[in-house]
Amino acid sequence: MRTIEPWVEPPLREFLRESSARLVLVMTSSGQVVAQYGFTRSLDVMAAASLGAAIVASTEELARVMHAGSFGNIAHQNAGRGVFLAPFPMHSGKWIGLVVFDHETSHGLVQLFFGQFAEELRAAAPVQRKEAVLLAEQFEDELNRSLRSLFGR
Repeated sequence: MRTIEPWVEPPLREFLRESSARLVLVMTSSGQVVAQYGFTRSLDVMAAASLGAAIVASTEELARVMHAGSFGNIAHQNAGRGVFLAPFPMHSGKWIGLVVFDHETSHGLVQLFFGQFAEELRAAAPVQRKEAVLLAEQFEDELNRSLRSLFGR
């Protein structure tokens, strides 16, 4: 397990214990990695973070265009594996969780324990003042710094 912020680790550890998830990625809505578990290659983390953030953003835009409010969580499960992708509010903005699970658990259990995980994260998070995001100028540097921190490089 690798985390950027130390306060993320206890709730993540508890979520992993309860849910039996195989892979977990926690990121901001812009794809900045906050924590990961189970990934072995930084390229996989970057790809999953980018795709997860893009899927949530495009789904929210589709809901807006359709005047459908919000579609909420995204889930897919086949005989061997399942994927759960869920945006959730934090003090600093929206975060996204991506969870991969197998036959040792179910979508329902992952969803239940993920809801508890998100609540525990919000409770553990230090309240910070919101700063302006300079995505175009600092995104790549911040992403690389996060990946180095997560993978100890």
